[in-house]
Amino acid sequence: MLECQLWLSILIIYIFTKTYIMLILRLIIKIIMNKTIDIETGVPSEVVNLVFDNNYSPAQAWREYLKLSQVEVANKIGISQSAYSQYEKSQKLRKATRIKIAEALQIKPELLDF
Repeated sequence: MLECQLWLSILIIYIFTKTYIMLILRLIIKIIMNKTIDIETGVPSEVVNLVFDNNYSPAQAWREYLKLSQVEVANKIGISQSAYSQYEKSQKLRKATRIKIAEALQIKPELLDF
């Protein structure tokens, strides 16, 4: 009887461990396949590369990363495309402007400060 309980306990531990490992592996595969990143907590490497390799402003890098046009972002803010283009060329954005752009891009304003 004791031996049966021992084997049953070992089996339960084995199944639990195997299931847990499979869940972790599925999560890792999902992250790798989708290149998932939580843009609320960090800046994707693609955005950083656009800023430093292509000399883009953070606003332009985020917009291109999110596959949005200047017209789309400008419309969300309520300004013309040419006015938005000037924002992207600016090295220093006013706080209110930065907040509007961040809202249009659906990111935190702090992510435009690097």
